[in-house]
Amino acid sequence: MTPDAPARTTLDKAADENFPVAPFFLPRAWRADLMAVYGFARLVDDIGDGDLAPGGADARLLGARPGDGPHALLDALETDLSRVFDGPPATPAAPAAPATPAAPGASEAPAHPLLAALRPTVRRHALGPAPFRALIEANRQDQRVRRYATHDDLLAYCELSANPVGRLVLAISGTATPERIRHSDRICTALQIVEHLQDVAEDLRRDRIYLPAEDMARFHVTEADLAAPTANASVRALVAYEARRARDLLDEGAPLVRSVQGRLRLLLTGFVAGGHAALDALRAARYDVLPGPPRASGHRLLRRAGAVWRAARGEG
Repeated sequence: MTPDAPARTTLDKAADENFPVAPFFLPRAWRADLMAVYGFARLVDDIGDGDLAPGGADARLLGARPGDGPHALLDALETDLSRVFDGPPATPAAPAAPATPAAPGASEAPAHPLLAALRPTVRRHALGPAPFRALIEANRQDQRVRRYATHDDLLAYCELSANPVGRLVLAISGTATPERIRHSDRICTALQIVEHLQDVAEDLRRDRIYLPAEDMARFHVTEADLAAPTANASVRALVAYEARRARDLLDEGAPLVRSVQGRLRLLLTGFVAGGHAALDALRAARYDVLPGPPRASGHRLLRRAGAVWRAARGEG
């Protein structure tokens, strides 16, 4: 296996996301930068979920042992991340973010190909390490927190696991403002909740439940109900309730799409439409998510994209 093979395996997962990661209509430089950010985020999630390609290639690239668990691999990843932010600017016109305290070996180039690909993006846009470290911390939290008591607890998790990605998209496009960040956070949190709803059964197999315990109690849903082959009426009602919350968050974030122009508006339309289309698929499955994640069809996604685009233009 070549050193780049694990990176290709990780990047290939972009096709399975609910939203377009780096569609063709974007400028080539944006596509490269968005794929670099996606590659890092996907690698972090795969480490946290134990979904790395077999053979231990990613661990070896990070300087860890193939048999190491998620804690050790996330630590090794954070060490490699420090190398991304070490060193002089790539060009005088694109200064690097302020240097962070050097970890052992931080003067070296990043070891993992996905982090090596991230370094030019960081330099080009003067990105700081905070959003990348937040994604790592979210996956550390996944190793120690298996249940969430309240909706607010889940939102705090999404602040680490989802919202940094939207903030990076705004930074790469040069459009970040406090108001846009607030709207982006709503959209990203909604997309994370939708993914949790799609993956209730898969998450339970990993001994994780992202449905707030207070809501499970309200709808009289037990963990045994979530382990069933199909959802009973209580589970369906609970999933429908959480889906409405996610749709409300998407609607609250919709002004972000209206606030930008051109190809960035097209990209954000795809993000929002992907969330709505996934929620439509949940509704079409009558909120029975236990046999497997309901997925949106291409037709449903295009229809939703048209509606989001028209709304952004003030046409309905």
